[in-house]
Amino acid sequence: MAAIHDGGQPVAVPGALTILGLAERACRENSSLSELVAASGKGAPVDLAEVELLTPIDHPDPAHLLVSGTGLTHVGSAEERDRMHRELSGATQLTDSMKMFRMGLEGGKPPRGQRGVQPEWFFKGDGSCLVAPGAPLAAPDFALDGGEEPEIAGVYLIGANGAPVRVGFALGNEFSDHVTERENYLWLAHSKLRPAALGPELLVGELPRQVRGTSRILRGEQVIWEKPFVSGEDNMSHTVANLEHHHFKYASFRRPGDVHVHFFGTGTLSFSDGVRVQVGDVFEIAAAPFALPLRNALGSSKTPEVAVRAL
Repeated sequence: MAAIHDGGQPVAVPGALTILGLAERACRENSSLSELVAASGKGAPVDLAEVELLTPIDHPDPAHLLVSGTGLTHVGSAEERDRMHRELSGATQLTDSMKMFRMGLEGGKPPRGQRGVQPEWFFKGDGSCLVAPGAPLAAPDFALDGGEEPEIAGVYLIGANGAPVRVGFALGNEFSDHVTERENYLWLAHSKLRPAALGPELLVGELPRQVRGTSRILRGEQVIWEKPFVSGEDNMSHTVANLEHHHFKYASFRRPGDVHVHFFGTGTLSFSDGVRVQVGDVFEIAAAPFALPLRNALGSSKTPEVAVRAL
């Protein structure tokens, strides 16, 4: 069931079972989600305490949902990555991370209609890696860490003509293995192959230029770490449009019917403050204009022994 709220009581959208179904219909009718929902009328009130909250987007075939992201888009992310590289290499010159961040500062916000510098990009997985609010974020047993990354993610659908449309923005926990990344930057790709959580809401329209929220970690009833985080273009070295262009410029990312969830990065990590999480710790991320916080406990999963058989 799809529901809508504007800060008040959520109500069901008549005839809408999924956000994906609504988005596909909006594409076919050359309409916006807001127009389509308004034309559908208001259904029955929804008591959030009585329903199971799901991710705001999924796909019946998880292989047709791609989860990816970009880093070094916020000041704090560059500072932390740069510090990690200097500790390992003793570098006295700019590290590759700081060089890339500076490139974003200088060329990540081009005038409208022009192309800016490309950002860092990484792959997280397909739709099977998305975790709903309240579900555990399971770190595999070979992981060295399982740390939160409070972020905003863009949610997209590729239309029948191969053109991407933005369905909306979601609150997210990108969740990475920062210890593995710190040991060798070339292991960044490995460190990102983890689950990711999305809040239950989609913000339609444009992302506010200022997004302010709070990220915290609870161990039992105790808050063991808490810090504000910011996002939105006023706090980024790239525009959303530039990040979108450099993702969808690849033809393989414009396959009709596919869904994309793309994380925009963060500058706030508990790992940077020396926090080491434990199984059972709860990550909580909240930010206006999203009404509901995103909470997920750190879990663990056992990796089976994998042997390849020659045919």
